[in-house]
Amino acid sequence: MFGFFKKGNGGKKEENFCVESDLAKGVGIKMPSFHESVNYMYKQVKEAGLSNVADRFEAMEKVRCKFCKEGVSCQLCSMGPCRITPQTPRGVCGIDAHGIVMRNLLIKANMGLAAYTYHCREAALTLLETARGNTVYEIKDPAKIDALAQVLGVDPNLPLDKKAEAVAEGVLKSLSQNDTSVFVEKLAPESRKEVFRKLGIMPKGPMNELVDSVTRSMTNIDGDYVTLALAALRNGVASAFGALVPLEMIQDALYGTPSPHQCTVDFGVLDPDYVNILPNGHEPFVGMALVKLAQDEKFQQMAREAGAKGIRIVGSIETGQEMMARLECGDVFPGLTSNWISIEYFLSTGAVDAFVMDMNCSLANLKEYADKYRFKLIAVSNIIGVPGSIRLEYKPGNEAKVAEEIIKLAIENFKERKEVQKADVSRFKQNAIVGFSAEAIVEALGGTLDPLLEVIKSGDIKGVVALVNCTSLGNGPQDSMTVQIAKELIKRDILVIGAGCGNAGLQKAGLETLEAVDKYAGPRLASVCKALGIPPVLSFGTCTDTGRIIMTVVAIANALRVDPSQLPVAVTAPEYMEQKAVIDGFSAVAMGLYTHVSPVPPVTGSDKVVKLLTEEVEALTGGKIAVGDDPVQAADGIEEHIMKKRELLGI
Repeated sequence: MFGFFKKGNGGKKEENFCVESDLAKGVGIKMPSFHESVNYMYKQVKEAGLSNVADRFEAMEKVRCKFCKEGVSCQLCSMGPCRITPQTPRGVCGIDAHGIVMRNLLIKANMGLAAYTYHCREAALTLLETARGNTVYEIKDPAKIDALAQVLGVDPNLPLDKKAEAVAEGVLKSLSQNDTSVFVEKLAPESRKEVFRKLGIMPKGPMNELVDSVTRSMTNIDGDYVTLALAALRNGVASAFGALVPLEMIQDALYGTPSPHQCTVDFGVLDPDYVNILPNGHEPFVGMALVKLAQDEKFQQMAREAGAKGIRIVGSIETGQEMMARLECGDVFPGLTSNWISIEYFLSTGAVDAFVMDMNCSLANLKEYADKYRFKLIAVSNIIGVPGSIRLEYKPGNEAKVAEEIIKLAIENFKERKEVQKADVSRFKQNAIVGFSAEAIVEALGGTLDPLLEVIKSGDIKGVVALVNCTSLGNGPQDSMTVQIAKELIKRDILVIGAGCGNAGLQKAGLETLEAVDKYAGPRLASVCKALGIPPVLSFGTCTDTGRIIMTVVAIANALRVDPSQLPVAVTAPEYMEQKAVIDGFSAVAMGLYTHVSPVPPVTGSDKVVKLLTEEVEALTGGKIAVGDDPVQAADGIEEHIMKKRELLGI
């Protein structure tokens, strides 16, 4: 086991969407990714004439609407679309640029909150059926059931199954609370609750906040950018405490709380001689069932009889991160492919038999890849609508049946897929230490946060930055900004916590290894990392782990007896992409955290909204948004913020 259990340099961001890869030298081909594996497969996909995310992005650059980029267009009603200009300063309904910009941002935040609430509901329903003995899962971490029981007022003396059932029912009820969210009331620091009450952003249950917020977003209801912004902040609080915290606690209870271990990432985890099944998305429910069944010798023998070496369940994007954080990597679960921009490229390796899609991040054009490379597209969530998919909908209690059907389809598929031309991606492998959590850190520090607080006070660690991120082509090659800003921060003795799709980028870049300590970390951070046996970038998992990260911040603030806004911590989303990232940003600002985002959001059409988010909100919550597409300048801003907080704390 790692020493953890004992007691760089970043250059300037590339100006263009593509960089020239080493693979492309001499042939004049520009490549879309920081990662050689993606660039290698991009070249092959390009030669095959297949539509892919990089080429589609480049094509769209020629036709993008400046009104949409600035956030000053509206298409909500039949009198539109409306575009705000000096000649047309108000929409037909009378709303101005400031109202349109903030309302558009709130609509994105609504979607993010809805997605997290959906996931939380699915987790609670899974726990409910598990408690009743109707699933293949078991309670692996009863302590998380006890913690949830304490929040929800469930009798702690109940037998574990009855207690878990009551907890699941309590979480489901909390999602639609019409009074103050019990999770906010019980888990948010008192200093934060005072802020929430003062601003009127103390939320109800997430579902009821959604009802209010979606209604507010309609035509002719709320045209005031200030009240719209407050609604977005309230959504952020509801998301962090009301959806994400119970969601991850339930998944910890069911599948185990993550603890550090080594795993493997990148395209080389795909061995074409195996039946390869890739659970893809954000929910680990079917993926975990697939691993359980694939460990059965009966199914492994079926695969061998079909001509394969066996069956492997290979992690894909956030579902893979959820699994990898909790599973030891081995022959059945070998590791993780990559993040969402890589999907078309690793599916074109000719090594995949089944692409199993749950609630998030499955591209709409994958049928052409499935047809060419002969793999099955399987939708296991009722909200997935990818053309050409086989539908095997997961409901808690039918996971074994669904997983068995998927395995049989994949084994049968292997017989056809054997004839597909394979790309040799075996050299693209990178080790990473994954599975960090607040509990694992406290355990490694001897059961208390004191050692961590001491190295922060001494300045050996200047501060902590949560890099919670998607991956985007909007500000450079895939994962380039993510990797560069992480290198800049750890070079400055700032510890980085990675989560989201960007976490895969950090893993593939080798930043979540012990070797990265000497290669990239500043001398004082390196000394701490060596003493604890940890990398300079800690893998906290997925975007849903925003709740886990916020509770870690709360624990540190409570230990120091200060408000979270006073800590030398910050957040960066250097390649934010979709709506869940928007709600995460509002969660961070509501918690009083300096939050860097890139690319620049579509808000520049309103000077008032820009000023509110980047300046004025700091006086209200203690947090604010900072923008910037240059990794060095972004790191400068984060470090300046951290040093200011250190000075105010007298450390």
